[in-house]
Amino acid sequence: MSDSPFFDWLERRARAIDSLLCVGLDPRVETADALLAECRRLIEATAPYACAFKLNSAFFERIGAAGLNVLCRVIRTVPADIPVILDGKRGDIADTALAYAEAAFDLCGAHAVTLNPYLGGEALAPFLERPERGAFILCKTSNRGADEFQALDVGGRLLYEAVAQRAQTWSRYPNVGLVVGATDPVALARVRMAAPDAWLLVPGVGAQGGDLETTLEAGLRPDGLGVLVNVSRAIAQAFDPAVAAQQLRDTMRAVATRVRQRAVESYTTRIRRYVLRQLAQDLIASQCVRFGSFVLKSGITSPIYLDLRRLAAHPVILRRVAQAYVTILRDLTFDRLAGVPYAALPIATAVALEMNMPFVYPRRETKDYGTQAVVEGEYRAGERVVLLDDIATTGDSKLEAIHKLESVGLQVRDIVVLIDRGQGAATALAQAHYRLHAVVTLPELLEEWLRSGAINRARYEEVKAFLAR
Repeated sequence: MSDSPFFDWLERRARAIDSLLCVGLDPRVETADALLAECRRLIEATAPYACAFKLNSAFFERIGAAGLNVLCRVIRTVPADIPVILDGKRGDIADTALAYAEAAFDLCGAHAVTLNPYLGGEALAPFLERPERGAFILCKTSNRGADEFQALDVGGRLLYEAVAQRAQTWSRYPNVGLVVGATDPVALARVRMAAPDAWLLVPGVGAQGGDLETTLEAGLRPDGLGVLVNVSRAIAQAFDPAVAAQQLRDTMRAVATRVRQRAVESYTTRIRRYVLRQLAQDLIASQCVRFGSFVLKSGITSPIYLDLRRLAAHPVILRRVAQAYVTILRDLTFDRLAGVPYAALPIATAVALEMNMPFVYPRRETKDYGTQAVVEGEYRAGERVVLLDDIATTGDSKLEAIHKLESVGLQVRDIVVLIDRGQGAATALAQAHYRLHAVVTLPELLEEWLRSGAINRARYEEVKAFLAR
């Protein structure tokens, strides 16, 4: 083990073998002897390619005292120049936290641990007071239910962004990294923005659905370092773990080289690219976009049909769409949101919940009974609203909604849509002194669908020609 700061050691190892691969040891066996044999097999096969090893303590603890003994023996088996991370997700207070730290570092001999930040920085202090030991703080995990808490809005930021920023202040030494799952590349890019220099331990590639190249492009620092990609089952279950590890290492090398070559690209640009890719996949999966032959309301036959009303039937996708709107809304000044009926109302509701922000909406038809309201919801004259809609085509429906909002004294300057079809809405609204913001444009989506294989070249050219007409 090195006596230098943990992340200095990790970085030297990464540069020495030109690898960002963390080999996960999660042995699913039933006896202590099998546990030891499996770990030794994988260590021997993959050590030349491993920047680090990560041992998941649960698979050792489940066997009892003998399993814990094997855990300590396996850590001593790893070559001395390779860092070992103990994945125990510890998090407790006072003497209990100190005992956990002593068990991980002194008894087991781990060089770094994973920690749960829910109890705050004070609870993690015993793990952080040794500069030669590292800690990876759970930030944005790869499980499907992660957003239940981790994506909550806290003062204009998502909770995982707040954790990423706050965790960097918890130690007087540079020995804090973050755990960020590979299944959400947009979140990964956001965490990189919040913690530009931190090392990120990234699980979720392979069996959990994370894409290796997308993960690295979203999370790497401009120097091509800063991401430690954990892979376990794809290596352990391979016919030849050494070959699997080498191939993963080589893929990571190639992506890191590309990232270094475009180091000037901003993180904002990278985030937008991953928002586009995710949205393109979601629109196909939810059938909010379909290709074929469709007669539109105008009587024109179109080779593409967009129906974002379907988002209401897909709550996970709807939430991702809402978060995409938030990336634009954070840079605008307003008092409340407004939604255009009817397609945009589920979207406006989701965005309002995401931002903890009230919204109103203009009625299509004014009631001739009750309050006879033109605009539904609570508001005060003079307040500034941002108008949300699903798609922008010519801008006519936006102007109609704006007229109703302004008739009751509300001020409108900005309109945000998910998709701009690129057929004149931005120009028409600008001429009326309004600004249109779009998460993506339809031509951008077409390019992404072609790139991903969702449509072929003939379909791409057909839709592109239709939009041009």
